[in-house]
Amino acid sequence: MLEGLGAEVVLVPQVDGCAGQVTGQDVEAATEAARSMAWERGGFYVDQFHAADGITAHETTTGPEILEQLGSTVDGWVAAVGTGCTFMGVAKALKAANPATVCAAVEPHGCRPLAGDPIIKPRHILQGIGYGSIPPHWDPTLMDLSLGVTDEEAQHWRRRLAREEGLYVGFSAAANVCAAVKLLESVHLRADAVVATVLCDTGLKY
Repeated sequence: MLEGLGAEVVLVPQVDGCAGQVTGQDVEAATEAARSMAWERGGFYVDQFHAADGITAHETTTGPEILEQLGSTVDGWVAAVGTGCTFMGVAKALKAANPATVCAAVEPHGCRPLAGDPIIKPRHILQGIGYGSIPPHWDPTLMDLSLGVTDEEAQHWRRRLAREEGLYVGFSAAANVCAAVKLLESVHLRADAVVATVLCDTGLKY
């Protein structure tokens, strides 16, 4: 798809991941390659993981949009963490409107550093999240709890969203919905609580 739009795609060999499963070391290898190319070509390296502007963007746009669409505050917010910008930015906006909002970070089962757990499964199918490290701008005060989602649960919810809701999404988006259901069924919220999440990718890559 990128090449079809005119981009040059440079493939970087994976370090310890495999096709469809990207680890933290894989990301570091791609980062180094991108930095080198930017230097050699006089280009600009975006450096997504260290760009704190993403937090502000979600705090001032995504968070307010959720509040506007619902017409009220929410009881819970659930989002998978890659750079952490979506989770933190929206959490800031929702907690400003309602400090009691329970904000839950979504992490792949077996790869949950935000929860303080050891990394026992660096390879998983939840692409774009769960790289086995804590994001550079991470603010732990915004996370009330971490929810783990297995590969099997993500696959189940991805199929269910497509079949029952007509939503063709990827595994990380499916993990968000799975975690939202877990939060709704937990002891952290009342029975008629409202939980917001985001479907952050499409199923075109899968």
